[in-house]
Amino acid sequence: MINMHGLIIVNKEKDWTSRDVVNKISKIFDIPKAGHTGTLDPLATGVLVVAVGEGVKLVDSLSNETKEYIAEVECGILTDTLDILGKTLEEKKGFTLEKEKIEEVLNSFLGKSLQEVPLYSSIRVEGKRLYEYARNNEEVTLPKREIEIFSIELLELKEKSFLFKVKVSKGTYIRSLIRDIGTKLSIPCTMKNLTRTKQGIYSIEESNTLEEIEQGKYKLISFYEVLKDYPMVEVDDYIENKIRNGRILENRYEYEKFVYINKNKEVLAIYEVYDKDNTKVKPFKVFNTK
Repeated sequence: MINMHGLIIVNKEKDWTSRDVVNKISKIFDIPKAGHTGTLDPLATGVLVVAVGEGVKLVDSLSNETKEYIAEVECGILTDTLDILGKTLEEKKGFTLEKEKIEEVLNSFLGKSLQEVPLYSSIRVEGKRLYEYARNNEEVTLPKREIEIFSIELLELKEKSFLFKVKVSKGTYIRSLIRDIGTKLSIPCTMKNLTRTKQGIYSIEESNTLEEIEQGKYKLISFYEVLKDYPMVEVDDYIENKIRNGRILENRYEYEKFVYINKNKEVLAIYEVYDKDNTKVKPFKVFNTK
């Protein structure tokens, strides 16, 4: 078993689930703990940030980061899964795609809005995942979530399809966005292809395929690099021992949240101001990398 902790940026291939990728990484490195920081549908490709070892403690924080995608839209068809693999619900022929109209509609989604979650998703409603309702042909009210579109740009227009790039907040479903774009265009639309080009600061250019990773072609991103934007405080061996044991410490700094490191520049923990006593700091995440 390999003792490794941090992040690996995977370029996910089509037809793999995100869980498939995590399981493969666990097998390659013979490590029991691994997780991903944002699901990609089997149809989708691109950046999947995989946390290994104690890196899994960062999954929740990294899942909140913005994501960038390039999406290909098939026009004239709407499916139950909102992608090209689903069952056709609606078709339309004899339409014309106009560049100016598409750009106008895309720009109308900029900013915050409420988005209806797709039926074929893993979101739970009353204890059941939505795709379970779909498979059992049971009716369910689809929840809505607040999302934010930071940028959106038409890249390419063809006779019956188009390509666009979009930067979004956590929880945004591109399949649902494409459905809503179609509604505003008065043309049924579905997702044909999707590539995640960026998550947070990690881009597709620095990712590796599973095949490359098996060949040893990958970079393990350390905690020190992942957390470099946090204030860092170096401690001696005595304080390090207290931190590793998750002790509450005196608040000697003017930081709401910061990172403790040792003399070897190893990240020990993320600490934050103690909500019950602001003269002290408590552990937010402690990394047991010994």
